[in-house]
Order: sequence, then C-alpha cells, then structure tokens
Amino acid sequence: MDAQSNAGKALQFDAVIIGAGVIGCAIAFNLAKRGYRTLNVDKLPAAGYGSTSSSAAVIRTYYSTLDGSAMAYEGYHTWKDWPAYLESDDASDLAKFIETGTLVMKTEANGYLAKVLKSADQLGISYEHWTADQIRYAMPGYDLQRFAPAKSMEDDTFGQPAGGEISGGVYFPFGGYVDDPQLSARNLKDAAEKHGATFMFKTAVTEILVVENRVTGIELETGQQISAPIVVNAAGPHSGKVNSLLPIDPGMTIRTRPLRQEVVQISPPGDLGYSREGLIVSDNDIACYIKPGSGGQLMIGSENPACDAPHEVDPDDFSRDLSDRALTYAYRYSQRLPSLGVSQHPVGIADLYDATDDWLPIYDCTDVGGYYLAIGTSGNQFKNAPVAGQLMAELIGYCETGNAHDEAPLQFQLPNIGYTINTATFSRKRPVNKDSSFSVLG
Repeated sequence: MDAQSNAGKALQFDAVIIGAGVIGCAIAFNLAKRGYRTLNVDKLPAAGYGSTSSSAAVIRTYYSTLDGSAMAYEGYHTWKDWPAYLESDDASDLAKFIETGTLVMKTEANGYLAKVLKSADQLGISYEHWTADQIRYAMPGYDLQRFAPAKSMEDDTFGQPAGGEISGGVYFPFGGYVDDPQLSARNLKDAAEKHGATFMFKTAVTEILVVENRVTGIELETGQQISAPIVVNAAGPHSGKVNSLLPIDPGMTIRTRPLRQEVVQISPPGDLGYSREGLIVSDNDIACYIKPGSGGQLMIGSENPACDAPHEVDPDDFSRDLSDRALTYAYRYSQRLPSLGVSQHPVGIADLYDATDDWLPIYDCTDVGGYYLAIGTSGNQFKNAPVAGQLMAELIGYCETGNAHDEAPLQFQLPNIGYTINTATFSRKRPVNKDSSFSVLG
C-alpha cells in the first residue's frame, strides 16, 4: 500500500519503521504477519535503494561470536529457501541465493580459526580443513606466501613477503551470496504489503514525537504528523541522525557511526576459472575478502585492518568516487594472485557501513517507551536480515506486553537450528564485546 495516496489525512499505525532497506522491510514483513498495521518511511525512492543496494550480500556461517554464528546459520536456512520465507509460490521475480561455499584462510591473527570452529562444532555447522595444495587446486595461480600485517601502498614494505606460507584454510560449504540485494528488499516489501503493510518513499522524518517518555508517532518534512505507539529506527547509516530526532536520550552506551567503505571490481585472470559461481574467500593475511561480481568479475573489499583507518563521514554528504583505497585493495589481492591485472583507474562502489564500536549489531528497545533500534549493522548483517526481522517482531511483542527487556532479556529461539539467543548480546547498553573481530567480519 502506498501512503502517499493518503497525504493530508490523519494517519495512524501500530508501528512506524524508519527505513526501508533489507532490515526495515524484514521488520515490516514480520510485524505485519503478526497483525500490526505498519508504515515504513524512507526518504529514498524505493525499497533497498540505500546501502542495501551496495551490499556484497555475502551469506556465510562464521562470525567471531557464538550468537553471531548462530544467527548467520539460521539466516542461511532462510536464504536457502527464500520463497518459503516470503510465503511465495512464485520464485520467478525473487532474488537468488548463489551457493558457492566460502573459504577462510588460517592465520596467526585469526587464531587459526580456533574460536570460529568451536562455535561451528557447537552449532553443527559443516566445514572442511583445506591444505595449501587444496587451496591452490580450487584457486589456480594462488601465491600463498605470507604478507601480514596488511599495509597501505604508502608503506615502504608494501608487497614484500613476510616469510613463510599460509598453511591452509577452512572451507564452509553452507555459504554464497545473493545475486541482487536491492531486489531482496523489494521482495520483503512485496511480502509485507500482502499482509497490509504500508510504505512511504521520498519522505523524510523530521521529528520523533514523545509524550511522557513514550513515543506517540513521527512528524514528516511536510509537517504531517503520523500517530503510532511504536517507532523503529532501521535507518542504516542515518541511524545516528534519526536518534537525534528524539527529544530525550535513548540510553545507548554503544556508539554507531557512518563509515565510508570502498569495494573494487576487477576482471579475474583466465587461469583462475572464476565465474558467477566462484568461491568466496576471506583472507586475513592480506586483509581482503573476494567474491563474484556481475559478469564474472571479482569484487574485492577490505577486512578493516589497522592500515585501513576508519573514515567517518556525513551520510548526506560524502564522495562516491573511488580513491587510492580501492587501488590498495586490488594490489593487496595481486600479492595473492600475481597474474591479476590491476587498472590504475579502478571501478567499483563507495558506500557506507553503520558501524558500532565493536562491529556487532544493536537489536534492542530503548529508554524511551515504544522506541526500538535495529541499527549498527556494520556491513555484516545483510545475511541476518530475515532473522533480524523475526527477532525485532518478537522483541517488540515481548516489550509491549510489559516485559522488562533490560532486566530480563528476550530469549530468542531460532526455529531452523534449534538454538536460543540471549538477545542481551545485541543490547545498546552492552560493554564492548572483546570477542569481536572489530571488522566487517563481525
């Protein structure tokens, strides 16, 4: 349903969701299924039009924390049967999950994946140990010399081997990527609309209305007020600006900030045999991840090592032009793949992460009654969006029926894998999680 057709009328909803990216649309779908009359408001022209559209859309089952891995494994099951999750009988116009498997290099810096594999064993996630020879077989032309720590091109030792060789990696068969992340958000929007959800685009929220420490709705840039006892901030990189529309503090101790990121796209050498079904690789030694892009291209992004310093920007005023950072990532990967031809004029994407202090998400209530957060997704929550939608719907129902979530956090059952998450893991008040990778890996 399009709310613009009701412009000028007094509108009232059970819940307003600020943002219509993949997570905002997933929340709408799950609330609408539970009978809530929802409205998503987004100042962009369509669902998934913001940072969702720039997502690498990688689906993987390994995180630095047990609960992060559990949520990702649950997410894998939803993407594996995307039509069933959407309650759709027609898969012809749905985003596709391309299952490629994912390879993670074992390095000293990631503890040779000991923590990751402990979580995998606990959750029953399949994996295989690969030797250096198995990696070279899967990725012809690979040079497995060690180069860590990763460096910028300004470093005099950039590109010089550090001695020794990557001895192996871990292959996770349950992984891949979604071929069109923006389409996945539109799929969720369409599914939500079938349950009565409403969407309003090209419209900015200018105030979140609060009376006696309880949200009562929002005010739009047109001056129109919309009544709702529940407001959810799912605004991605604009989440901090949305929080600033509150007249009182939501009670966060974990900070979020919009960080500019670049991904470079490059043609792979023919001997690599790379294609749409190419293997996704996480290489901590050179601090890059690699995945298939459109037309058989390689997409190369940073795993946020110390040399790639965070670049905080205004989400309404930042450059989308690639810089030397993109070139650096390409050259770092050419250390692993010497036959890679690197253009001095790279193409790719520059967009934003909504990053928290520990690069783990916030899915939580706040100190303001009826105001909820689904923010701080740190570039690593696309894969979890369907599960986040379920979690937020459960959390809202839990809190709105009188439960004190801060004192007795929601225990969220993951239906496909039979694991229960203590959602305090995602609290706005948590201490910084020292188990995190402090990177896009989560």
